[in-house]
Amino acid sequence: MNKLCLLLAMLLSMPTFAQMLDVASVQKLATPQGVVAGISPQGDYILLTNAQNQGLIKYDLSTGKTTVVTTVAGAGYDVKISDDGKDVVYYEQTIKEGLRYRSVKQINLVSGETKLLAAASREVDAIAEGKIATSVLKKSKKAPAPVLSILNSQLMITQNGQSRVFSPNGEEHSYIWPSLSPDGTKVLYYVCDYGAFVSDLKGNIIASLGFIQAPQWYGNNMVVGMNDVDDGQVVISSSIVVANLSGISQTLTDPSVIAMYPCVNAYGDKIAFSTSGGEAYIININVK
Repeated sequence: MNKLCLLLAMLLSMPTFAQMLDVASVQKLATPQGVVAGISPQGDYILLTNAQNQGLIKYDLSTGKTTVVTTVAGAGYDVKISDDGKDVVYYEQTIKEGLRYRSVKQINLVSGETKLLAAASREVDAIAEGKIATSVLKKSKKAPAPVLSILNSQLMITQNGQSRVFSPNGEEHSYIWPSLSPDGTKVLYYVCDYGAFVSDLKGNIIASLGFIQAPQWYGNNMVVGMNDVDDGQVVISSSIVVANLSGISQTLTDPSVIAMYPCVNAYGDKIAFSTSGGEAYIININVK
């Protein structure tokens, strides 16, 4: 059975719960064409990049003002925003003699000051980069949270300075899109060809969520992602969905919109996403 058949079977059998999230509105934004790369924790701005992850543009949600953050290649990939929304950590990709190099940079959106956090290197050390981003962006004085990263298609976890292969579903699989729950107790990740899963920090699988791609935490017990269907070449439909750890889901977008790659703000009142045509939207949530 191919992925499309598996997805259709899952959608037919998966129950929905209409009041899981109370959607106030779905708002189309007057942004430049692009892909949503991130949303600030406070939900006051989004970051846009292009389909090739080149450059970052800040779009202020209250004023509609756009500001170029950077124009470098690779900046839109796995961009990270500080807890206070003032700092952004991004990659810069360069090509030398046909070889690709990647450095890690930080920019303060208030002062415009840019810092080099990790020099350009051929060897991408995902674990080190995860540590850099976490130490720079997290303002909390609490004990350091585990750092998740992908290395050679395996899910890695770094705790107390020690890194190891985590990969709860086995090392024969490929992993992408890892993230730690806000309370630091659960790991969300996607296993290629098998779907999204949640485990505890010991690797015990708590939930299997099906083919919810690009998953992100919404609080500590729900996940937002996309359900996309393609014909082998192009995406023919995609919706933003939320699911709890029991697998009950709710579709948040209209089927007329090919909604992809959601980003959730820390307050939980906004979910940003972009369409296959490069349009940006905000889902406004009534938070109880």
